[in-house]
Amino acid sequence: MKRTFQPNKDRRKKKIGFMARMATASGRKILRARRRKGRKFISA
Repeated sequence: MKRTFQPNKDRRKKKIGFMARMATASGRKILRARRRKGRKFISA
């Protein structure tokens, strides 16, 4: 059986990259929450 996670850099950037997060209000909310939490990496 094929695993669910099939790594792909382009797809990852497009879906969960910094610019993708900044493009929507909810995405900016995610970044804000991750910064507040003190995450070392805020996005892919």
